[in-house]
Amino acid sequence: MKRATAQNVALEAGVSKWTVIRAFTPGASITEASKAKVLEAAARLNYRPNLLARSLATNSTHQVAVLIDDFENPHKLPFLEKLTASLQAEGLVTMLININQHYSHVHAILNAEQRQVDAIVLFGTAFRDEMLTDHKLGRGGPPMFVLARDSQIEGVPAISCDAAVAIAAIGKHLLNRGYRRPGFMAGARSLSTALGRRRNFKEFWRTTLGVELVEMSAERYSAEAGAQAARDYLSQVAPEDRIDVLMCENDALAFGAMDVARSEFGLRVPNDLAIVGFDNAAPAASPAYGLTTYEQPTDQMVKAAIDMILERAPRETVNLQGKLVVRDSA
Repeated sequence: MKRATAQNVALEAGVSKWTVIRAFTPGASITEASKAKVLEAAARLNYRPNLLARSLATNSTHQVAVLIDDFENPHKLPFLEKLTASLQAEGLVTMLININQHYSHVHAILNAEQRQVDAIVLFGTAFRDEMLTDHKLGRGGPPMFVLARDSQIEGVPAISCDAAVAIAAIGKHLLNRGYRRPGFMAGARSLSTALGRRRNFKEFWRTTLGVELVEMSAERYSAEAGAQAARDYLSQVAPEDRIDVLMCENDALAFGAMDVARSEFGLRVPNDLAIVGFDNAAPAASPAYGLTTYEQPTDQMVKAAIDMILERAPRETVNLQGKLVVRDSA
């Protein structure tokens, strides 16, 4: 059947086409009687407003582009679920764009701008700040927000977990447990700086004990990459010279490191090597890992991002506090 139009509804209700348009426009001036007449006619004809046409009139598409690049991170999916559910609750539709080696952040942002989205959320790790200042990106596009990492770009606010507070809590816990030979496993070195965790962890041990970190780099934020980085380190360093605690930049790396330490090197966690993660991804609580980790305040971060998108809060960088979750691994 042919889709009903606003003109069809107008003829059915005995009103003008503009009365129909006002009936479906929030806040428009229309009497309750006229609105009821239009809605009844629309229901009979199974009419639905053309959102594309409305967006041209209101200069708002009610679409938000979310750019994501690290699907291997087990923390990302539940975080993304909360974000998209909250956007939908506000009447906003999510346009999910997968950033990969064939589709860069610049291409994705330009594509989102062409589709006239109301906002762009950068929710990943692989983009660099210089990408956002690419000469091809104009200043007149939709507002951009960085979620779950830092941003140093003027006019691009970040909503993140406060790394300084988080690392201070982790460091004090490890210090109280008696660990004195710390190591840190980061993701790809060029990407991890914007998370601030390595920098703060390094400064904590240097300040409290004058100890320097043993640093490891994984190629990606995945369990496989974490396993390989741990394997490389443990196979090259004699047992008596090894670190006694390893902090990983996220839980995925920690899962991989723990698997290798136990299965390939016969180490007991935490007796021989304590391991700490970051994110409190679901597997962290399983008996297989019992991972001590830091939980990001995802609900607060999502709310802060949406309040900024809808201009219910100032569009400025905010750092929110999460909580340390202590389990058996450290």
